[in-house]
Amino acid sequence: MKTYLGPYRAADTADFLELALGTPVELWLGEDGESEQERAARLDAARDILADDPGLADRTLRLAVETIGVTMPELLRLAPTPMPVVTPAPRGRRVVKGVAA
Repeated sequence: MKTYLGPYRAADTADFLELALGTPVELWLGEDGESEQERAARLDAARDILADDPGLADRTLRLAVETIGVTMPELLRLAPTPMPVVTPAPRGRRVVKGVAA
C-alpha cells in the first residue's frame, strides 16, 4: 500500500490511521499487557487531547464511517429494528418488549 496523507507516506494501515488522527492508535485502543497504571496514564493523555481538540472525536468517527463505506459498505446497511410491543402488565404497569437501543 502506498497511500499519502498530505506529504506523508503511510506504509500500512496503522501508519495511515496515525497520520489521520495525529496520534498513535495505541493511545485510543491500548496495548496488550498494559498495566492498570499504564492504562490510567494513557486514558488521562487521551482525555487531555480531547479537551484540547473537542472536534477530534467527530472527525475520527467521520473518517471511520467513510473508510467502512468504501471498504465494507455492507456494514453500513442497517436492518430496520422491529417496533416494540406494549402489553398490559398487572397493577397498571406497562411491559415493553423489543430491541434495546
